[in-house]
Amino acid sequence: MTGQSPYQSYVYAYPHKTAYRPLPDRPPLSELWSGEKQDALSLYLHVPFCEVRCGFCNLFTRIGSPEGLTTAYLDALERQAGQVREALAADAGFALAAFGGGTPTYLTAGELARLCDIAEQRMGVDLRAVPLSVEASPDTATADRLRVLAERGTTRLSLGVQSFLDEEAKAAVRPQKRAAVEAALGRVRDAGFPVLNIDLIYGIEGQTAASWITSLDAALAWQPEELYLYPLYVRPLTGLGRHSAEGSSPEWDAQRLALYRAGRDHLLAEGYQQVSMRMFRRTGAATASAGEYACQTDGMVGLGCGARSYTSKLHYSFDYAVDAREVRRIIDEYVAAPDFSRAELGWEMTGEEARRRHLVQSLLQGEGVDLAGYRRRFGSTPWQDFPAELSGFAARGWLTGTDPGRLRLSAEGLAWSDAVGPRLFSAEVRANMTEYRPK
Repeated sequence: MTGQSPYQSYVYAYPHKTAYRPLPDRPPLSELWSGEKQDALSLYLHVPFCEVRCGFCNLFTRIGSPEGLTTAYLDALERQAGQVREALAADAGFALAAFGGGTPTYLTAGELARLCDIAEQRMGVDLRAVPLSVEASPDTATADRLRVLAERGTTRLSLGVQSFLDEEAKAAVRPQKRAAVEAALGRVRDAGFPVLNIDLIYGIEGQTAASWITSLDAALAWQPEELYLYPLYVRPLTGLGRHSAEGSSPEWDAQRLALYRAGRDHLLAEGYQQVSMRMFRRTGAATASAGEYACQTDGMVGLGCGARSYTSKLHYSFDYAVDAREVRRIIDEYVAAPDFSRAELGWEMTGEEARRRHLVQSLLQGEGVDLAGYRRRFGSTPWQDFPAELSGFAARGWLTGTDPGRLRLSAEGLAWSDAVGPRLFSAEVRANMTEYRPK
């Protein structure tokens, strides 16, 4: 990873899907899951549809759907669920569930009920007994949809707001009005979900420290249990990416760092705890679960053509794209597929990669790495395994030595999380990501 920008890559999973490659032997799922710990799996269902594509979005999603496509997609999802469940152990159990996308609430209330039925009846997940997190947008957070989700046991509803200011939303190519956002938040609170999360973005063109705090205060008025603060990225093939120079500039980096610090300090002063660079939780508020849903966790079963799955030895998924034509092609192929019993693309998790992944997903959290747990799992310490990387972090002031039992990022290290994570990528992962051609 070159350069000194604090905004190199948002590491929400390691390795990133752009490192995946076609698996020449297309291993059967039954072989991949054989011998895996399956008593507390995570289930993720991907809904690849949105009403609009925001200018910054590089997620796997399609804008709109022709007549019958969502039904055909749910038909395919049900076929896949049946075949995947057969590949798992008879006594496999699930401890967490999440619906993401795209926008799961793009589906109608009836379709959302069917999505829940697929999770429960095909996969065997009791959604009312496990934490269930669902993503939504203001325009699709209608009362009938939210009622279905509440009745089926949703514990956490995450609303993508990004900005409460109309002009900033427009600059991010996100057509929405504050009045509609506020109305949606009222409906979400009326539905009674234990945890409300609000997503906000900083670094939007024209945004100032004052307008950023105004947006934060508008969110705080709803007393959300969680807030996620995301730095704006401009990625290839996105709406903003087609009209902007790619990459960072020193001025934009400085602006985003200043806004991050202003937002962090404001939330800390308002009684929120920092969980990671992006996540803040209101002190004393309900949590979605004792063990938070984390898409990085081993033992994750992903359903849908934008989902990925994790075993201890292989991460696998379907093809990935951002370009609208490529996304449509992949969805059409998924809908028509009769067989979901084999893995198509993936990345083999060697011992070294497992260490890197454990370090990345732990170090980027405020609690840091539990050194005793790391030693139990790997028989070593992070300093023994990654001396060069950690020495570099220490030299930059990104580590704190206040807790002998944990390896933690300092406050400055958390601010630079999007540079810390990429520095822990293996040479092989970096090479694959560099060779990947966006489509």
